[in-house]
Amino acid sequence: MSEELHDVRLVVNGVPHDVEVPARRLLSDALRHDLGLTGTHVGCEHGVCGSCTVLLDGTPVRSCLLLAVTVSGSEVTTVEGLTNADGSLGPVQQAFKDCHGLQCGFCTPGFLTTITAGLRDNPCPTHDEAKEMIAGNLCRCTGYQNIVSAVERAAELIAGEGESP
Repeated sequence: MSEELHDVRLVVNGVPHDVEVPARRLLSDALRHDLGLTGTHVGCEHGVCGSCTVLLDGTPVRSCLLLAVTVSGSEVTTVEGLTNADGSLGPVQQAFKDCHGLQCGFCTPGFLTTITAGLRDNPCPTHDEAKEMIAGNLCRCTGYQNIVSAVERAAELIAGEGESP
């Protein structure tokens, strides 16, 4: 007996998608397996690490905790959607590169989406606010200092104060 499939309509990174998924398919799995967008990583599968963070209608959410059928009709931005229109690195991505904010890269997509939303809400964070902005995401490699520096650098790039190399 096959499992019943449900129609889900999502706009992902500006592109409309219609997918048929089982009722219990997680958003992270729909993005990765049904749409082939593998930038969203799944680490802990409990919403603790933040690697699976995407923007749902502009708000950072843990995609490993949401059923795809519950977000039908929503707009989702994944790490693949953070580039500039010409395909070049977006400001948060560029800041990570400039500040060496990644090592293994597994947690990076969640940090990038979280920081993108954080800087939209607070475009000029203090050092402590930058640290707080990333507090819900875990990294086992960097020690966080370069990631905090990347938040501050991204704020400069967004404000047009810093010139990207």
